[in-house]
Amino acid sequence: MPTANIKAIAESSREKLKFAIDQLENFLNEYALPQLTDGANEDSAKAHAGLLSDLRHLLVFSEVAYEKLGALLRRPNFDNDAAERVLYDVYHQCVNNYFYPKNEAYSEDGRYAYTGQDAIRFRAKPSRAVRNIVLGVSRSYEELRDDLSYYESEYLTHRRMQGQTKS
Repeated sequence: MPTANIKAIAESSREKLKFAIDQLENFLNEYALPQLTDGANEDSAKAHAGLLSDLRHLLVFSEVAYEKLGALLRRPNFDNDAAERVLYDVYHQCVNNYFYPKNEAYSEDGRYAYTGQDAIRFRAKPSRAVRNIVLGVSRSYEELRDDLSYYESEYLTHRRMQGQTKS
């Protein structure tokens, strides 16, 4: 992949991560589990607890990737290989943690992706605030997934082939 293209992808990925980080951080600073589950049944409370845990992990992974991208972009000489490794991590840690949360409080239903409806489906009925935050950051992570699809599998294949040809 050309250096200019990698640098542009790194810059745009950093911007998208910044938007998601701001949203997630504001939400997690504003809400606690008792606020979100006031009067909810036990299943809903468990789903909300799991979702908050997943959002905290997503925030940390996103912040780490944001900082790594920032450090790469501030260097006088852009390091292509390091940038590709970080972009690979953005895909596999940030994007995958958004679309495949550990506690499965929500999931993506691909049947809705092309209908203009929200593709995110919740396991239990979420509070309005939870629904807003999950759907609010979905566009950032969808765009990251689209931009970084190369790093899903082709990047490792390319790296392996480079390693074999250098031997």
